[in-house]
Amino acid sequence: MGQADNPAGHDGQSGSPRDLPASADLVILGGGIMGLWAAVKAGRLGIRTLLVDAGRLGQGASGGLLGALMSHTPDKWNEKKQFQFDALLALEDEVRWIEAETGLSCGYRRSGRLIPLPKPHLRDIALRHSQDAEANWQGGDGRFRWQVLDEVPQKGWPDAAFAEAGIVHDTFAARVSPRRLIAALAANLANARHVTVVEGLEAARIDAEARRVLFADGSSIAFGHCIVAAGHHSFPLLEAVSPLLSQPIGQPVKGQAALLKADIDAEWPLVFLNGLYVVPHEDGHVAIGSTSEESFDGPFSTDAKLDDLLDRARVLVPSLRNARLVERWAGLRPKAIGRDPMVGPHPDHRQVIALTGGFKVSFGVAHQLADAALAGILGREMRIPPSFTLESHLSLTAR
Repeated sequence: MGQADNPAGHDGQSGSPRDLPASADLVILGGGIMGLWAAVKAGRLGIRTLLVDAGRLGQGASGGLLGALMSHTPDKWNEKKQFQFDALLALEDEVRWIEAETGLSCGYRRSGRLIPLPKPHLRDIALRHSQDAEANWQGGDGRFRWQVLDEVPQKGWPDAAFAEAGIVHDTFAARVSPRRLIAALAANLANARHVTVVEGLEAARIDAEARRVLFADGSSIAFGHCIVAAGHHSFPLLEAVSPLLSQPIGQPVKGQAALLKADIDAEWPLVFLNGLYVVPHEDGHVAIGSTSEESFDGPFSTDAKLDDLLDRARVLVPSLRNARLVERWAGLRPKAIGRDPMVGPHPDHRQVIALTGGFKVSFGVAHQLADAALAGILGREMRIPPSFTLESHLSLTAR
């Protein structure tokens, strides 16, 4: 891909630590998918904003490979499933807007998803889910389906041996190129009137009482509000302004993925089976992923766990058996204690707002969560499930 060290490709209009202003109405810590969407939307609102990243924009978990955008199963519908569904639906228009603003492609496509059914009882469950989708997967002008097919629609994608009881075709799933979306958001900010970007500056501490962020190089900035969107690094920053916690409010979880080059059609659906994702992208690239490792030695090194994923993918999808390996990737994703995203004002310091904890769903919901975080700043209603709030997560750790 040629972007492993700088996924955003961002090299213009950014500041440096010595360019730090004395204050900003809004300081956003973290330039991954959450922080970038928050900065883009703050810029739309005309809020004087400083976006600060410890390294390069999108170099953390947001600079990965997979880009699968999949809804929760349509059964047992609840508020959280509806929020994710609405966010995934809205993302299509958000991507169109950012592409029109920047002239850059985000690699988005509503390609659908295939889920093989190896056993007869899985077909029975899938048929029930099909009825659930008819009731719950509706939005805008779209009605999406969880179809149960007797045969694999594209020969060998996946191998029919895995679909003895049929195969589900989910017409709602989509995919996006993580790095292309990051690059497009960064390009938008490069021309934003109200947003300044500073890279290579690590936040050391938030002084909530003084409304000041202190950085590792000794510099600092005063803020009106501060959004903490620094991935798994958000957790210690938020914990430091949250006394009397019995345990951490979140943790990093390692993920590994790979990129292959194969003779495949970019319009083909994602394939998903037992935690394994096979995601077609443009130009014959196929992303394979991903692991979820709570214990690990090397956070940014790949190992036998990725080898196993690749072996499984080549068996599941025969057309990948001789596909060339382009890249191996590993990174750390933020998993909040309540497993849900962590968003909203701190109950004791409402000028400090969390925007993190997306774990595996970040790319599908970050734009909507950014709206909620900004609503918290503007004194408007945050339209998120109650379990998403920072206050809810903190309640799980209170002594």
